[in-house]
Amino acid sequence: MFLSVFDLFSVGIGPSSSHTVGPMRAAAAFAGRVVDEPRLARVSVHLYGSLAATGRAHGTHAAIVLGLEGEAPETVAVADIPDRLARVAQRGALALLGRRPVAFAEARDIVVHRREHPPFHPNALRFLAVASDSAALADTTFYSVGGGFVVEGPPPDAPAGTPVTLPDPGPPVPLPFSSAAELLGRCAEIGGSFADVVRANEQSRLPAPEVRARLVGIWQVMQECARRGLETDGVLPGFLALERRAPRLWRRVHARAPGVRPPGLGVLEWIDCIALAVSEENAAGGRVVTAPTNGAAGIVPAVLHYYRDFVPGASEDGVVEFLLTAAAIGALCKENASISGAEVGCQGEVGSACAMAAAGLCHVLGGTPAQVENAAEIGIEHHLGLTCDPVGGLVQVPCIERNAVAAVKAVNAAEIALGGDGRHVVSLDAALATMRRTGADMKAKYKETARGGLALSIPEC
Repeated sequence: MFLSVFDLFSVGIGPSSSHTVGPMRAAAAFAGRVVDEPRLARVSVHLYGSLAATGRAHGTHAAIVLGLEGEAPETVAVADIPDRLARVAQRGALALLGRRPVAFAEARDIVVHRREHPPFHPNALRFLAVASDSAALADTTFYSVGGGFVVEGPPPDAPAGTPVTLPDPGPPVPLPFSSAAELLGRCAEIGGSFADVVRANEQSRLPAPEVRARLVGIWQVMQECARRGLETDGVLPGFLALERRAPRLWRRVHARAPGVRPPGLGVLEWIDCIALAVSEENAAGGRVVTAPTNGAAGIVPAVLHYYRDFVPGASEDGVVEFLLTAAAIGALCKENASISGAEVGCQGEVGSACAMAAAGLCHVLGGTPAQVENAAEIGIEHHLGLTCDPVGGLVQVPCIERNAVAAVKAVNAAEIALGGDGRHVVSLDAALATMRRTGADMKAKYKETARGGLALSIPEC
């Protein structure tokens, strides 16, 4: 299946692509199917797996309400969300797609099944359209499979192996690939890079100027998100009362030598600042680029800012090349392992983002396809087994710091790969297969349910 760069880099809102972006899209899709049903009286939603375990702290309940009212993650007015939710709660009703009033009370109509894990994927949402006599008018199950991707599937209580409805793959692309080995073969075939392969596929669907313009637009959203995060002091939402650190660290870096980019270890602080800024914006529910998830959204922007600010000759064309390369790796991660913390733990989120950023940087620094593949493999290999264990179910601890650490690790991975000739012992394909197996072996309490690991480090959680 062809995964577009614009599937892997999409604009949404925090704090979680699986818990916020995906459910909002699923809710809007369901609303579109039932809005004209004459007997419709109310809509109810059943949440399963990690959506039930950590959905409230991850913004799932709010995202469902907004989606039912027809909002999209790319365009919803973030500043208006609290007032919108308050009106729904006060009235006990929402406006389906903004035009059809239906009864809705969160305590009654969002039902959580905390201990049930559907066999297809743990992030299940079951939507019911209900008549005034309580008859079910429609019953649809969606799965939020990571990165904001949503697929329709069997009900949560269906036996394992029940067929799943996959999106229409569209027309074939000229240079398809389903493994890193095949991607390297495509590069050899055309005498080009990972970015060239992805560009050719994208331009078979969209005009070349539009592809470039949309990628530049993604970069602009990343920069704006980082700017907001660097300028916004205060405390993040949630009971942890976690203070934003990026603005304070940014001021400290610039106080040492105003207007001068720091040498040596100071570069690490620079990278940390951007990763923390974006991750804190995400934790606050701000607008971010899903890259490839929201929980890992700070990594690619931080490394891109490093490229822009510290690499001689950096350009907008280089940013486009970086994103195209990173998208190739993201597609491999999603198709051959997972980018869902609820499915394989944080190795699928932060690990995938680190691999994507490492590959993108390695390419724009002059790496060969073999070196780029090596950089991505290093990024994955050194996150294998990483659990998703958010304290209190919030995308804050350890998530925010993990973005900073992984961004630095991505730069290091690119440098290590560039120091070799591309030959290495463990292939990217092998590392991804290992990630999938490790995720399958990982207990559910370590996969975004906030029931194990660091999530238990604070007793009141």
